[in-house]
Amino acid sequence: MSFFSCCTSPQEKNNKNSSKKNIKNNRDICFKSDSGKRKYLEEEVTKPGNGNITSKIFSYHELCVATKNFHNSNMVGEGGFGRVYKGRIKSLDNKVVAVKKLNRDGFQGSREFLAEVLILSFLHHSNLVNLVGYCSEGDQRILVYEYMINGSLEDHLFELPSGGKPLDWNTRMKIAEGAAKGLEYLHAEANPPVIYRDFKAANILLDENFNPKLSDFGLAKLGPTGDKTHVSTRVMGTYGYCAPEYASTGKLTTRSDVYSFGVVFLEMITGRRVLDYSRPSEEQNLVTWALPLLKNKRKYTSIVDPLLKGNYPMRGLFQALAIAAMCLLEDGSARPLIGDVVTALGVLSKRHVQVGKQKHSNETCDEHGECS
Repeated sequence: MSFFSCCTSPQEKNNKNSSKKNIKNNRDICFKSDSGKRKYLEEEVTKPGNGNITSKIFSYHELCVATKNFHNSNMVGEGGFGRVYKGRIKSLDNKVVAVKKLNRDGFQGSREFLAEVLILSFLHHSNLVNLVGYCSEGDQRILVYEYMINGSLEDHLFELPSGGKPLDWNTRMKIAEGAAKGLEYLHAEANPPVIYRDFKAANILLDENFNPKLSDFGLAKLGPTGDKTHVSTRVMGTYGYCAPEYASTGKLTTRSDVYSFGVVFLEMITGRRVLDYSRPSEEQNLVTWALPLLKNKRKYTSIVDPLLKGNYPMRGLFQALAIAAMCLLEDGSARPLIGDVVTALGVLSKRHVQVGKQKHSNETCDEHGECS
């Protein structure tokens, strides 16, 4: 079968159409920086009883209590927006949450805060992190999320602590499929579509069962509508993950996210960071190093994360690398839609459940990729 054939059932299409109706009203959201749009967004966020905003509004005092005045002992991470703290909200039955506080000297600011509040208030999916609430009191900008006990995908791929257990192959495929489903929801079900623009391992959070959820929507951008093919915008995101055509022209499409997905998927397969300056010069850029190897199936096993210790299905490896290669095509229009990637990964993950108990040594492949 073709790994990128259309396999959407009539029932799935009906479900997607229903979802589109539920969120169609977000068409008017725009995240431009001009003062008129900024004022509109501020009014949307702070407007009492706004039916479009489902998240809870917290006072700064309540979040200080929840995090013990944002004490360092409660800090669980730090990103472009600011520091993230673990806390407990008394008014929500001591619910454990992650509290992200804007760093006023940081790269991201009020515009990204407003974008994230609006996007996560309108859009809900099992593979998007749930926004519990926010605080926009005075000059404070704070986001409150569900707490993801297993941290980020980045935490489990790179620089594991002593005695840390690496993710097994099946779990990696499960995470890849779930993260792709999150992108599919943004691209195909949100109306207008949303381009994530900052897809990377650090932004994929994992719950207690290692189910992935996309987080950090401050750089998200509404995609093209009607007969438009792209949106033109200032180049944003994380170096190494940006699609080449977006980085060079500022023209953004949903296929830009597909490229970023391919980079992260390659990180998951290889256990290497997209940029690692501790390696020899020819290996510092993951994509530059890997692409020539992806053209030679005899080299495939040399790409795999050594922490897997050979515990992966050879056929699954070939197919996973084929998916990554398609996502990383230089020509954006030739890349698959993320929905096709989800279909391919779904087939792959189901097959892994079936072959996961087989020994890796029982499966062999020739130079043409035929496995037995």
